[in-house]
Parts: sequence; C-alpha cells; structure tokens
Amino acid sequence: MRIHWLSRTSKIVALCSAANFINSADRVLMPIAIVPMTDQFHWTLHAQGWILSAFACGYFTSQLLGSLWVNKIGAKNILICSVLLWSIATFVTPLLAESVVALISCRIVLGFAEGLGLPTIFHLFAHTIPVEERSRAFGYLLASGSVGQTVASVVAPHLSWQACFFWFGSMGFVWVLMWYIFYPNTGLGFGPQDAIPLHMPKASKNIRWSDFLMSKALWAIYIAHFAMNWSSYIIMQWLPTYLSRMLGANAESISLTAVPYIVNSAFGVASGHVADSLLMRNSWSVLNVRRLMTSIGLIGPGLFLAIFCVVNELPLAVVLVSISMGLLACNSAGHLSNHVDIAPNHSATTFAISNTIATIPGILCGPITAALVTAANGKWVAVFLGATFINLVGAFVYFGNSVATQVL
Repeated sequence: MRIHWLSRTSKIVALCSAANFINSADRVLMPIAIVPMTDQFHWTLHAQGWILSAFACGYFTSQLLGSLWVNKIGAKNILICSVLLWSIATFVTPLLAESVVALISCRIVLGFAEGLGLPTIFHLFAHTIPVEERSRAFGYLLASGSVGQTVASVVAPHLSWQACFFWFGSMGFVWVLMWYIFYPNTGLGFGPQDAIPLHMPKASKNIRWSDFLMSKALWAIYIAHFAMNWSSYIIMQWLPTYLSRMLGANAESISLTAVPYIVNSAFGVASGHVADSLLMRNSWSVLNVRRLMTSIGLIGPGLFLAIFCVVNELPLAVVLVSISMGLLACNSAGHLSNHVDIAPNHSATTFAISNTIATIPGILCGPITAALVTAANGKWVAVFLGATFINLVGAFVYFGNSVATQVL
C-alpha cells in the first residue's frame, strides 16, 4: 500500500526536522537538570562548567567525519546511527551521574553522535530542496530544534531529573522506527523514486581541502556562525542556572526557559517565509537577503543581551532573552542558508567545517563563564557584554565579505 499524502521533499523535511527536534531536546536536558543534580551531588561551578561543555567537545570532533562519511557510508545510514547513538547516551545518563568522569564521557558521546546529524541533513537538503524553497526548509529545520528545546524546557522541570533523560532518550528509538516505516529497505513502503539514495551524487569539480579554508566568502559564514553560537551556547548552557541563582527562579519558574525557544521557533519559520518572499521580488538579490537576515540575527540579539545583563526582574529578563533568541533564528535564512548558495555540491562539508568552528564557543563557554563569574564575585555582566561584542564583530565581517554565487 502506497502513501500519497506527503511528497518526497515534504517527507524528507518532516523526518529531518523530527530528528532535529529530538537532537535539540536532548541537548538542553542537562542545563535544566544540572540545577537539582548540583544540589544532590554538590558540584562546584567549575565542575558544572566542564559537564556542560563536554557535549561540545564531542560535537566538535564529529562534524567533519559526518561530511566525509556521507558519501561512503550513506546519508541514510549515518542519520539512523547518529540518532540511535545519541538516544542511547541520553537514556543512560542517570545511570552514570554519580561519577563526574563517567558523566562527562557520556556527554562527549552524546555530542559526537549529535554532531553527525546536521551535516548529513544539510547534504540531503542540498540535493533534494529547490532553491526557492530552501529558506523555508531551513526555517522549519531550525524551528523544529527550537520546538524540541521548548518542549524539554517545559516538561523537564516537572519531572525528576532521572525521568527526563529516560523519556527523551526513548524518543530517538521511536524516530528510528518511524524512519523504517517511511523508508523501509524492502519494497513494502515507497518505491525507488521515493527512496533516499544511500549514496548522493558526487560533485564533478575536483575540490581540495585548501579551497574550503582559503575562501573569504566561506570564512564570512564561519565567523558569523561562530558569533551566533557564542550567544546560543551561553543561553542554552547557563540560562536555567542564571535564572535560578541570580533572579530567584524556582522549579516552576525554570519552565520560563521554554519561552525563548518558542519565540525562536516562530521567528525561524517567519524569517524563512519573509526571505523567500523577498527573493521573489526582482529588487532583492539572494546576497542582500542573506546579509539582511544575518545582520538582524546577530546585531539584534547582541543589543538585547546587553540590556538583559542589567535587568533584575525575572519577567522582563525572560522577555529580553526571548527577543534575543527569536532574532537569532533569522540566521537560518541568512548565513546558514548561504552554504547551499555558494557550495551546493559540498554544503555538507562547508557546514561541517562551519559547525566545527562554531562548536568552539560550546567548549569555551562553560569554563570561561565560570571563570568570569567567579572573578567578578558572582556578577555576569562580562559574560553577556562579551557575547554582544562577538555578535557585532560577526555581523560586520559577514556583511563585508559574503557572496551568494557558487564558489565551490
């Protein structure tokens, strides 16, 4: 029996977005759970920083591997294996929590597995999504991640910290089952024209590794991505702790950390539709749209984080950080979509390099934030003003060096 109600492109976007939902939900569990876990295990601020940054250490190591394996092992196989591995790592986290070393190791495995996902998805999108639909596809992909973070932020504070990891870890197992229902290895489901090929078409042009590192246009994307992630990681890793320790948020109030992700999701979808609408007008070029969305996505969040750091009222602080997270989502129609504009046959590799560089903030934000706060006797101003400065630099570099024509 053949299912007709979803096109091949829609099914790819839907399944990849579902994977990103689970990916994003799993990675925000620890920043929420670390508050009660610290109360139970009495970890220092520096220990918390390394636990939070361990994820990024694993994430950093797998970006390029994912892009290299996608043609050898197959996009389908990599995506299934990565979802399965990060779900197992999430599920066993409570069993390893008494040992900081074991917990950090588990978080590294989680990051490694999740790092394989997005380069593979970018590769699929580059080969299956028409150019006039890409902003929307990336908007939905990024929005699904925000929805996953939202759901985790709402649900996790109302469960025991152990149950959080068990429940959300199980979602990945369900996703793997759904993948095999929609894309079985046999002919029981969709025909060959609907199947995602195990090996994607190879580029006709010979590309050297130096080509990925010597292009100003690519470095504009890399630096913009780095700046975006610096703010993202600070909010994702430390917002629950900041609201709890500095603004007196209780267990129920920690659910307010879901609001920034809701706003981020809405802005991600909206910015994708706005960008595609602008592209339909003759007066807007692809380059101008990418620059506009990236400028909004970096300068806006930087300014609102600067205001956020001096606010002492919980509701207003949540509003400001929510606006900041919402504006960050505009980058999905900006520099993130720019990968498939300038390197359509190598977007998995360019994104992997970009995401590897942009994972450095995730590694550094934990220990640097702990060091800055400790040195400032508990004050967080330097943390957020530093993020503002990095965002402004990223926007300036991208605006002056980006292009939208194919370079690879």
